[in-house]
Amino acid sequence: MTTQSRAAGHLPLPRWAYVPGDPGTANADYETLRQIAALVPPRFGGYVPARHPALRYGITLNDHGYFWEAQEILEAVWAAAPQGGRERILLRACILIATANLRLRMQKPHVAARMLGEALGELEALGLRHAGGDGFADCFPALAAVIKDKLERPQLAKTDWVTIAAASRT
Repeated sequence: MTTQSRAAGHLPLPRWAYVPGDPGTANADYETLRQIAALVPPRFGGYVPARHPALRYGITLNDHGYFWEAQEILEAVWAAAPQGGRERILLRACILIATANLRLRMQKPHVAARMLGEALGELEALGLRHAGGDGFADCFPALAAVIKDKLERPQLAKTDWVTIAAASRT
């Protein structure tokens, strides 16, 4: 699975996808994740830029099946996002999506459905707040519809994981 990520420029993807509790999986590729986490500033001013490399990398990780790793990077970006900002809401939804995707891989569809429901709630809350800017939160109008479609299925399968970038307008 080692390839270059187009969305994240020259940043390499981890050498493997970590799955907690899987005896056939090595520990996470912390070395690669440390390089990316170092790109996150202590605080973003005003909003999280939609094209910030660590943010784009976290989304790319999720969309390439590195769910645990995506969660780690997106949490680092979330921690630096302005308090009370719209980006924090969307980042929380993206973290929940990555976590739900990981649970699907771990064959825990009920937990994944609950987490996707929480992500949908975050996206609906985001929709109630004023939009119109250059921040990350203004780039994902279709993500709620993608999640609703998944949640309408009788039971989620391992292959029902949600990609984030496909719902983007960036």
